[in-house]
Amino acid sequence: MLFNSLQFAIFFIVVVSIYFSIPHRYRWILLLIASYYFYMCWNAKYIVLIVFSTLVDYFAGLQMSRTTVKRKRTIYLVMSLVTNLGLLFTFKYFNFFSRSVGEFFQAFSIPIQPRLLHVLLPVGISFYTFQTLSYTIDVYRGKIPHEKHLGIFALYVSFFPQLVAGPIERASNLLPQFYKKMTFDDERIAAGLRLMLWGFFKKIVVADRLALYVDAVYKNVDFHSGLTLLVATYLFAFQIYCDFSGYSDIAIGAARILGFDLMKNFDRPYFSLTIPEFWRRWHISLSTWFKDYLYIPLGGNRVPVARMYVNLAIVFVISGMWHGANWTFIFWGALHGMYIVSSRLSLGFRDRLVERYHINKKLVTFSRMFITFQLVCFAWIYFRADSLAHANLVVGKIFSLHWGRLYIPAMDQFVYSLIAVALLLTGDILLEKFNLNTTLLKQPVHVRWAAYASLAIVILLIGVFNGSQFIYFQF
Repeated sequence: MLFNSLQFAIFFIVVVSIYFSIPHRYRWILLLIASYYFYMCWNAKYIVLIVFSTLVDYFAGLQMSRTTVKRKRTIYLVMSLVTNLGLLFTFKYFNFFSRSVGEFFQAFSIPIQPRLLHVLLPVGISFYTFQTLSYTIDVYRGKIPHEKHLGIFALYVSFFPQLVAGPIERASNLLPQFYKKMTFDDERIAAGLRLMLWGFFKKIVVADRLALYVDAVYKNVDFHSGLTLLVATYLFAFQIYCDFSGYSDIAIGAARILGFDLMKNFDRPYFSLTIPEFWRRWHISLSTWFKDYLYIPLGGNRVPVARMYVNLAIVFVISGMWHGANWTFIFWGALHGMYIVSSRLSLGFRDRLVERYHINKKLVTFSRMFITFQLVCFAWIYFRADSLAHANLVVGKIFSLHWGRLYIPAMDQFVYSLIAVALLLTGDILLEKFNLNTTLLKQPVHVRWAAYASLAIVILLIGVFNGSQFIYFQF
């Protein structure tokens, strides 16, 4: 079930209506049934994986809460890690590693036929796997108590607004909220609807419209000029941002209507002045997950500098693997790891350079933002391309400077795409400089409704209603 579908609109209205009509003690049952139904609309049989993961992690948390012996607690943590990561590896990475091993031996003329599993990738498996793992790790560390209510824990794992593409929630934030009695709050519901409307604008008007051009170009990189590939790459940067952050906005808004506060997942990342800042603004729930559960356990900043840089590289390579079972994603992650290390190594030199030559602060800010955006866009080539060979072909054509003619299949559609990006940037600039919600709420009712109606009209006029799924569903 897609957020951008009539089916979800009907589903959500029904769920919200029943939710606020029944006693608080029964609401978790409604939300759990709704969450399982929401997920089963893609492939009903894969609900077994979520249920199995839920039972294993509930049992692991329960057993860890019953003993203070570290060795026994470690056994149950390992059981959770092996089970969840084992399922993730089987469904997402087994075929990739099998093919890679086969290709390695074939390079030495050793014929090996890779064994492949003919299974579909369960939607959102990377997201709910990390969410439930954070619970067992936090219980093991003693940061949170074991959740005694199996139904509430099952709801934490499968809560439908953020089930298939995040934000990747923490048990310490979400679990306690399921026990709070939520009342029908007009202001909270209005805030949720505003966020959902902005999310739908990002997805339907910007992301899906840009996808028409980007997909047409990147599916035929051999036949397009360097200029066309450059434009498609820039447009993909906005496509993936609006696709993913649009999902997060809709998810956070939907949860807010029900009374739940999910963590912020995006903070206008293309206004970042450095790559480290970009990762503090992009997919925040994943960035903080890797920091808390991988980078810090590896030693974080407490180790020698050389080891710290190695740890950063490891984190970003694994982050690339998390995104997909393809060498393109691994290279994309490694590239960002290199960016991060280079940024830290050169920070002092760059600051001294600015001080020595008294470079204008506004110029410094603009140049850093511009360079950061270019680096991010360059990395997006490897994220979007079907293979490393295709990515390298794109890079080669762009940097050859023999750009050729720009491919424009339909001028009106291309103009709509540019208008969509301009509207997005205008909105993000206003959000970056002002607290737009507070400013808007201070306006008269007719002004607020005129703003909402205008955004809705833009969605209806230049939106793309082809029911396309969100990019991050494949992860």
